[in-house]
Amino acid sequence: MSEEILIEMRNKAGNYFKEGYNCAEAIFLTYRELLKPEIDPAMVSLFTGFGGGVGESGCMCGALTGSIAALNMVKGRTTNKSSRDEAYQLAKEFTEKFTDQYGVTCCRALNPHPFETKEHLVNCLKITGNTSKMLMEFLVEKGLVK
Repeated sequence: MSEEILIEMRNKAGNYFKEGYNCAEAIFLTYRELLKPEIDPAMVSLFTGFGGGVGESGCMCGALTGSIAALNMVKGRTTNKSSRDEAYQLAKEFTEKFTDQYGVTCCRALNPHPFETKEHLVNCLKITGNTSKMLMEFLVEKGLVK
């Protein structure tokens, strides 16, 4: 995998964030284009409440929840008769990778700055972009994209 692709995915998510999308929305929009372009971009509305660690509660990082949603685009089930094991395993492995990188999954621990301050936004931009890059590496490693 080329470093250029990784940088492109980092920058694409970062650019969505700079445009005003939150971390979860930015990851969704970035990976929707790559994994499921047939999904209506207006579905970004499903990810709005995940920003700020779920509605600014500071819980699970929105970049992480957006990444798990992206994994579900390729391995999520479409019926309750299908197995959810593969989706669960990918979500678990990516969460472990995220935790190895950042030490925690909790937004308030990742970004202790007050919401919407310059410091908070700069830190979120970095986390969003780097998580997008990490997700691309993971997708390639798992053979989910070429």
